[in-house]
Amino acid sequence: MDKDLKDIIEKLLKFRRERDWEQFHRPKELAISIVLEAAELLEEFQWKNDEEIKKHLKAEGLENVKDEVADIAVYILLLSHDLGIDLVDAIRKKLKKNEAKYPVEKAKGSAKKYNRL
Repeated sequence: MDKDLKDIIEKLLKFRRERDWEQFHRPKELAISIVLEAAELLEEFQWKNDEEIKKHLKAEGLENVKDEVADIAVYILLLSHDLGIDLVDAIRKKLKKNEAKYPVEKAKGSAKKYNRL
């Protein structure tokens, strides 16, 4: 595992332990929290057209987006740790699966799902 990632996980675990929050961080609650934080991220873009999004991100919006992305990442890291998932390995394996599902010659430039290519 990357040293920086390992360091961040250790800091997250320390933060959680010091507050006795392990009791609240069951897998179901962490999964729910990921979805809730993703919804908060989506709110940053809701009802805005492309031009409005650009303006929003140049103002306070980018900081809000960073915070929401960080919140999502925190819950993903905690869930992965608690379930014994090596996140980097899981991402590598998923990328290989996606390479097989979406071969360049079929998927390039297309937003179609793999079963419709």
